[in-house]
Amino acid sequence: MPLEAEGEPTIDRITLTGLSATGFHGVFPEERREGQTFVVDVVLELDLDTRSDDLASTVNYAEIAEAVEAVITGEPRNLIETVAGEIADRCLTHGKVGTVTVTVHKPMAPLSQTFADVSVTISRSRHV
Repeated sequence: MPLEAEGEPTIDRITLTGLSATGFHGVFPEERREGQTFVVDVVLELDLDTRSDDLASTVNYAEIAEAVEAVITGEPRNLIETVAGEIADRCLTHGKVGTVTVTVHKPMAPLSQTFADVSVTISRSRHV
């Protein structure tokens, strides 16, 4: 693991912001029937080899994007917390990822109040 001058490990990140797809998640019948747009942000923490310039030495973010889309468009879940957990689990299957932070936005949540977004953010680590 690369070290900074003070002896602390470096933390490198790959960030995917605003991945969106239509999903059918929610507890209300109309959410399951009509679907809605979900937007996901993913932050992967890992040690990056910035000298190799080889895709094999990092995480292919196209694969991460495909996994995120597969969860959003996949089996309907009641809670976006569950959706976030499934995305995190898939990201952690990539051996180089040590920690992942996932935010699932539900900007069309069925609320009667005026709002900009509803979201849940979770962080998971393989080192726990």
